Amino acid sequence: MVLHKDSYIGLNDGHKMPVLGFGTYAPEKFPKNMAEEGVKVAIDVGYRHIDCAFIYGNEVEVGRAIRAKISDGTVKREQLFYTGKLWSTFQAPERVRPALEKSLKDLQLDYMDLFIIHNPIEFKPGDDPMPMGEDGKPIFHNTDLRDTWKALEECKDSGLVRSIGVSNFNHKQLELILNMPGLKYKPVCNQVECHIYLNQSKLLEFCKSKDIVLVAYGVLGSTRDENWIDQTTPILLENPVLNAIAKKHNCSPAHVAMRYQLQRGVVALAKSFTPARIKDNFKVFDIQLDDEDMKNIDGINRNLRYVDITVWSDHPKYPFHEEY
Repeated sequence: MVLHKDSYIGLNDGHKMPVLGFGTYAPEKFPKNMAEEGVKVAIDVGYRHIDCAFIYGNEVEVGRAIRAKISDGTVKREQLFYTGKLWSTFQAPERVRPALEKSLKDLQLDYMDLFIIHNPIEFKPGDDPMPMGEDGKPIFHNTDLRDTWKALEECKDSGLVRSIGVSNFNHKQLELILNMPGLKYKPVCNQVECHIYLNQSKLLEFCKSKDIVLVAYGVLGSTRDENWIDQTTPILLENPVLNAIAKKHNCSPAHVAMRYQLQRGVVALAKSFTPARIKDNFKVFDIQLDDEDMKNIDGINRNLRYVDITVWSDHPKYPFHEEY
């Protein structure tokens, strides 16, 4: 597979997604302007795919960075692929378009390239993004995902977004959308946690069979966010097999972890706010893994999730009770 910095993958609606994306999530303890500076560096380096979300709380800053790079002539809007996400308090159909419009206003963009349902789990609609009851448990809501999807289709028809997709869906939830009466647009992608310890091989195979792109977050092991990440889990980039392959190719373990995904036909999201690392990650196009490398990395899989949302496991749409 020949991959280069301008490589993209075709989506089932005719649009194109760059195979390497720049992730903008950071734990709350980090200042929001780090995302702004990070996006500027990423665009300067050559990233053309920017991944963000309402719940990250930094759409204003990310939008400012995008507009700055357009203004200084580094890039044109049509050369960028921007992904936003519908948060879990906005799944009621009447709340979908206003949520998209709010994000566009914060970003000061006319349209998104991709808008995805952030999570099948839904919280009680309201101003609080994580509503909690007196018992300390989340207050859930349960809109039919098909009704949410219809509202997304209307957003696509309105021109506010070019493509629509999902995130953190299992194969049964994808099938629910694919088999819904009157389906107008299939999801173009399913963005999920995917890395050497959770290679999602069955979900990847399913998505490919339905012409849905798998987009991987947490490729480098996920930010060590105390709120979401089990701190006892192994540090992905210290894996000995990964490091042995990196030594063989005279590159970093991060390059190997990302390249593995790209060669499987997975779109990889890389996350860092360190300028030197942002630049270095983009060198993933300079290496090529052989069949033995790919097989050895396949063998690392443990079905281990870094992102722990078991606190939401009582929700009827909790996605991870299914194997894939």
